[in-house]
Amino acid sequence: MNTPILHRCFVTAKAAILRALSLINTSNPRENFMATTALKGTPVNTNGDLPAVGSTVPTFTLSNVDLSDLTYGDLSGKRVIFNVFPSVDTPTCAQSVRTFNEEAGALENTVVVCVSQDLPFAMARFCGAEGLSNVVSASAFRSSFAEDFGLKLLDSKLAGLTARAIIVLDTDGKVLHTELVPEIANEPDYAAAKAVL
Repeated sequence: MNTPILHRCFVTAKAAILRALSLINTSNPRENFMATTALKGTPVNTNGDLPAVGSTVPTFTLSNVDLSDLTYGDLSGKRVIFNVFPSVDTPTCAQSVRTFNEEAGALENTVVVCVSQDLPFAMARFCGAEGLSNVVSASAFRSSFAEDFGLKLLDSKLAGLTARAIIVLDTDGKVLHTELVPEIANEPDYAAAKAVL
């Protein structure tokens, strides 16, 4: 084949690749960053970073256990602790819901919202069987909550589920505290979440 033709093909291909790369993720800079947690010591990437302390919480719609919508407007005027985890059907996740249920009764003007990708029915079953009534169980199964909060697990056996994290909001929806738990198999730092309230 003719060398000038090969050179033109190479230049054209290189230009097309560079153009394509310049378009990737420019519409949402948060997608360019991946935070890392771990599952039994193996690194696991998320789709982004948690909302920054001091920022306003992203808008969201979650599903209550009765399949009705839960939005920030429903929580407005209250302090909020989001207890986010992969699935209530795992021991550590279940324990985090139990612990926050115990703590929630003593927290003034504060709602603890336990969020996972579980179906609302699973959340209702668990809380009903455990007699947990001090927390709000909410499912992200049909929303972009995990993506918008930088909590969607991108790899490992748990890919597609939510990472284990805590996000604390003030009464105006400003982020007071965040924790991406470094090891998914470990519980969050409950004391740090309560300390900012």
